[in-house]
Amino acid sequence: MIVGKAKPIAFLAEQVRPYRRVAVIGCQSCMAVCLAGGDKETRVLAKALELERRVSGGSELAALPMAVKRQCELEYLEPLKSSLEGVEAIISLGCGVGVQYLVAAFPELWVVPGLDTLLVGGPVALGVWEEYCRLCGECILYLTGGICPVARCAKGLLNGPCGGAVEGRCEVNPELPCAWVLIYQRLQRFGRLDLLRQLLPPKNWQLASGCGPKKLVRQEVKE
Repeated sequence: MIVGKAKPIAFLAEQVRPYRRVAVIGCQSCMAVCLAGGDKETRVLAKALELERRVSGGSELAALPMAVKRQCELEYLEPLKSSLEGVEAIISLGCGVGVQYLVAAFPELWVVPGLDTLLVGGPVALGVWEEYCRLCGECILYLTGGICPVARCAKGLLNGPCGGAVEGRCEVNPELPCAWVLIYQRLQRFGRLDLLRQLLPPKNWQLASGCGPKKLVRQEVKE
């Protein structure tokens, strides 16, 4: 899942200072799960913005909370059209993709990101998420027992540990277990330590970034 965190109220209030009617649009998928952009967060932010405007003075602000199942698909944004009549700007509580889809769907409205998009990962405890994938475009999990050294090794090492781990903890960040110790233990459990002998070449980072935005085309679906 994609994980994000809220931008400061003061920042968002300043971004919509010129406007009197603003929609705060949440996303009921990833951002709801990570407690950054669900129904509750949307309503709280809308009230906080109205209160800030009232306290700071100036024109009255109407902040309208609303949410869609996913901001990253245009079909879910279509029903918003009638609700956005008279709205001058949008604060998106979706990921960076959701912000850009709102821009595409409503080009006549100013769209402000209400969150910082942080990582792709999963929950490990209540209110805690860890990055598990760097979207590198060249997955090697079949060689590492399903544990990603690109995301989970502090040095991103592709061919075994650096030798600096102490009692299974990373020398760069002792709070973290050494990813390569985890990989070794996983492969040992399944009798696949032979996979460690396969040396990986440097990654082709053009698959992850550069050359403009990435695109995935499923020909069997397209045709």
